[in-house]
Amino acid sequence: MSVVRKAVIPAAGLGTRFLPATKSLPKEMLPVVDKPSIQYVVEEAVAAGLTDILIITGRSKRAIEDHFDRNFELEHYLEVQGRSEMLADVQASSEMADIHYVRQRDPLGLGHAVAAAREHVGNEPFAVLLADDIMIDNSELLKSMLEVHDRYGRSVLALLEVLAYEISSYGCVDPLSRDGDLIEVRHIIEKPPANEAPSNLAVFGRYIFTPDIFDALDRISPGRGGELQLTDAIALLLKNQTVYGQTFVQGRHDIGQKLGWLRANIEVALEREDMTDDVRALIADIAARYNIG
Repeated sequence: MSVVRKAVIPAAGLGTRFLPATKSLPKEMLPVVDKPSIQYVVEEAVAAGLTDILIITGRSKRAIEDHFDRNFELEHYLEVQGRSEMLADVQASSEMADIHYVRQRDPLGLGHAVAAAREHVGNEPFAVLLADDIMIDNSELLKSMLEVHDRYGRSVLALLEVLAYEISSYGCVDPLSRDGDLIEVRHIIEKPPANEAPSNLAVFGRYIFTPDIFDALDRISPGRGGELQLTDAIALLLKNQTVYGQTFVQGRHDIGQKLGWLRANIEVALEREDMTDDVRALIADIAARYNIG
């Protein structure tokens, strides 16, 4: 079992890409098939053995807390109706982990959100999982990152090779060395232009941090828009200790973008035995109707 016990899920963003749907509904509650996206993230953490979970929330995010709480009226109704399978699904969301909440009062960036976890995390290593990305991989990436941390006692970043023109949308690492899918990081930079990027290795929303990250977050200055960038804190961390990167190639769905969210719904549905035939037929019908293919 990993020495890491806690996971932090920042979920205080405004979700402006999905307006007007997210005017009153947290973007983390947008469904992927029949579960809110944040539940996939919590399930990923739990499957990797992380059952002490802190969700960083903000204004208008109460629906997240309600989702992971008990709903006795609904449970009673489902029980009376004999809908045992549906009842089990509803109860599972409130029983899968020990979930805590802290509010990020000011929208001052990802670094500020992670810093808000300091009191809960204490002097322990911890995982950070961004809710804009869901992994459909049986938690294999997160488990491998935990193994790297347990082996070396250092922070670990998830890394994905992207096309050259895409790197300007991500944090990017300069690799010092590479051994298979394990990278030793030399440097990290936030959203570099393609012609200035040191590699095509993009930092993706899964991290394992030593508690030293909090001291680094205390030392960084606000950047564009007055936000504290987590990337800047990782760059400071690199001056004092080794940081590793774990590369991966599949399983990720970027649901922070409309097309990514739509694709995730289709692909997740295709992987479900109870839906795959109907979804395939639906796709074929749409393709024929719009003369696609």
